[in-house]
Amino acid sequence: MQPVAMPGVTVTCLWPGPSALGECPIWDHRCGRLYWIDSLGRRIWFREASGAVDGWDLPGTIGSIGLCRGGGLIAAVDNRVGRVDGVTGAFVAQSDPLPLAPGLRLNDGKVDRAGRFWCGSMNTGFDAATAELFRFEADLSWHRVDCGFVVSNGIAISPDDRTFYFSDSRSDRSFAYDFDLATGDLTNRRGFVETSAYAGRIDGATVDRAGNYWGALFDGWAVGCFDPDGRLLRRIELPVRCPTMCAWGGAGLDRLYVTSATFLLSDEEKASQPLAGGLFEITGLGVTGLPEPEFGADGSGAGTVP
Repeated sequence: MQPVAMPGVTVTCLWPGPSALGECPIWDHRCGRLYWIDSLGRRIWFREASGAVDGWDLPGTIGSIGLCRGGGLIAAVDNRVGRVDGVTGAFVAQSDPLPLAPGLRLNDGKVDRAGRFWCGSMNTGFDAATAELFRFEADLSWHRVDCGFVVSNGIAISPDDRTFYFSDSRSDRSFAYDFDLATGDLTNRRGFVETSAYAGRIDGATVDRAGNYWGALFDGWAVGCFDPDGRLLRRIELPVRCPTMCAWGGAGLDRLYVTSATFLLSDEEKASQPLAGGLFEITGLGVTGLPEPEFGADGSGAGTVP
């Protein structure tokens, strides 16, 4: 199936950065604040409803963040998971699933609607399938769920909480699992999208309210929208080679926010892509997303789409 052209879609750079490795945009629907990170720059950025931008420095490479119940964030920093104070930005590490794993760090992460944090690791040399997928409970105890990956990415969960998506972006493979929200169990891993068929590979991802999967196509100058069977429906071109992750936000959850990176670009490429490393907003898509879940939530209403 050929992707559908979309007249009326607008791509705007909200913040030019640049980030070395922008990642993990998250819309905080409680206060209208948009978070994102510069993973290699070790900084969490946020944009207030007024448009003002500020941020916090963290003590290590940031893999991912998520909202916490009661305020603040959960964050994966180097090999540790902990909490970030929502006022001061102070990070307190509380869990360490990689104490004896040289060459690994935590990477992509996402909170599910039962209040758990899912986070995968990555092989920093990109040379071996030594990365794993972890599940963190409300007390930050952790469980190793799957293994045999190079770089964990693309985590997203279907609106009905029955399908868990995951991408090993360095091997051009994306997977779908059967997901049990009540227990956190993943079963029946199967192929979802073979990204070698497209320009770019799936990095960070999200789902829309209809159940389609949106993935940033790193090295592909675009965001792709895939149906639940893995067929490419839409391709939204961007002015940067390396988009990294996308997330829904705005008051109507109808805006797609996309981060990007510069760390792989030559000086010539940076000059020709002046917005590389920036934060983008895509409007006019005609679809909406879902509110971001909060880590540590009690699970009431879990499994329902508001």
